[in-house]
Amino acid sequence: MEFIAEHASTFVALAGTGVFAGLLAGLLGVGGGIVIVPVLFFLFQALGVSADSAMVIATATSLATIVPTSVSSIRAHHGKGNVDWPLLKQWAPFILIGVLMGSYLVTRVKGEWLSIMFGVIATLSAINMLIGRKDALFSGLPGRTGQGIMAGSIGLFSSMVGIGGGTLTVPTLTFCNYPAHRAVGTAAAVGLLISLPAAVTLLFAGASPQDAPVGTVGLVNLVGFICIVPLTVLFAPVGAALANRLDAGKLKKVFAIVLIITGVRMLAQSFV
Repeated sequence: MEFIAEHASTFVALAGTGVFAGLLAGLLGVGGGIVIVPVLFFLFQALGVSADSAMVIATATSLATIVPTSVSSIRAHHGKGNVDWPLLKQWAPFILIGVLMGSYLVTRVKGEWLSIMFGVIATLSAINMLIGRKDALFSGLPGRTGQGIMAGSIGLFSSMVGIGGGTLTVPTLTFCNYPAHRAVGTAAAVGLLISLPAAVTLLFAGASPQDAPVGTVGLVNLVGFICIVPLTVLFAPVGAALANRLDAGKLKKVFAIVLIITGVRMLAQSFV
């Protein structure tokens, strides 16, 4: 009880992260990682953790939280027939290679570089949300080699910045004239392929920094995981219900602006 009382504000902040991520996931269809990583990054720094340590722990913890939420999402999309299992089977080896490379790099590079990478990806994703491009850039998916490069890159960059499949997979597929609903469903499965091996690797192979927040094992903060996951799962359906009552398009643009500000702030902290 003394431990809980001493860290009450931290628990409340982590719980709030779970609620916020769940609501946005249901309301706007955005992956939890794009929300969880920056919140944890700034929260851990407020607790006295260095920026480098905060970023790697935020990345690993975010990946861990994506595992159970992606399982739930896969079930829902599979029930609607929106998961392209043949494509996933073809992409899986390349995604796993990218994830293993990315997880290794997370344990080796400075958190500053991960912050820069996240800032760039978040800003570009937000711009894509604001533009809302409907037409495809290409008539279809490339050949096996091109798809292997695409899948490997998605695994590499997603595992390095703590995001699931949606942020990179959905725009990549839709730019190749792939049906949007199938892209979202398949991205949920890609998220599990990314998050599970990455989280396990960073949990057991990562070395906890000396200034890691309480409850960190390897590079995963288990306190954050326990606080965030149940509330994300609980509030995602609430967000989905709100989406039917609110103008999700306008809310998505507001979120995109907030995401741009967050991405730019992370970039500024790395360079200034």
